[in-house]
Amino acid sequence: MQHRRGFSGIFGFFLCIVLLLECYPTVALGQRNVSDPDWHPATATWYGSPDGDGSDGGACGYGSLVDVKPLRARVGAVSPVLFKNGEGCGACYKVRCLDKSICSRRAVTVIVTDECPGGYCANGRIHFDLSGAAFGRMAMAGESAQLRNRGEIPVIFRRTPCKYPGKNIAFHVNEGSTDYWLSLLVEFEDGDGDAGSMHIREAGSSEWLEMNHLWGANWCIIGGPLKGPFSVKLTTLSTGRTLSARDVIPTNWSPKATYTSRLNF
Repeated sequence: MQHRRGFSGIFGFFLCIVLLLECYPTVALGQRNVSDPDWHPATATWYGSPDGDGSDGGACGYGSLVDVKPLRARVGAVSPVLFKNGEGCGACYKVRCLDKSICSRRAVTVIVTDECPGGYCANGRIHFDLSGAAFGRMAMAGESAQLRNRGEIPVIFRRTPCKYPGKNIAFHVNEGSTDYWLSLLVEFEDGDGDAGSMHIREAGSSEWLEMNHLWGANWCIIGGPLKGPFSVKLTTLSTGRTLSARDVIPTNWSPKATYTSRLNF
């Protein structure tokens, strides 16, 4: 026997679809995978203390996050061609050195948290300035100090998805934010790691308001008075994937607070 779906059933079906699209990542058609199967040539140096975490804060704005896991000892500054005026912040790369006499075959995974604008990084070069810990990890056992003594070394690199096990995307409300100027920092983004655009939606509104890229991994919007709770929509730079976190920033939000979503790519 053939059954026809009543109006209430159809309405319920479409309501479920809307809620699913609202609460889960959506993928743009024709996207490419952020993983790169090919290795590319570059150069690398290290900075900070020999076994240290590298940058203290850095040009992406992650602040003290660079000193704690999961970023700790995995951070790196990159030349402008990879930094992309800050939109490359959060991207992850595998880096491996080539000298078989001192280097292992192990690649180290680093997260872009800083920029090195001059010196080795100038003139369009692809260069990684790694934390001392990350740089030394490319060496054979017992040879970390000797590898660091080499200074600049040739390496190969490739893009790799970011992985933050047990973490969901979080939005840090930057100091100085008000009801008329709201600035957000993106944290712990799996997959692409980078952000190409961000939008927020105010309480009771159906309109997504575009945020402006401020610097590093920081975005802002001027308006007001802005009324929370705020939903945040993030679109990645590399593959155009989109994720919408509904009401992730509460009505009683405060500057310097971090609000974690229930989602990740």
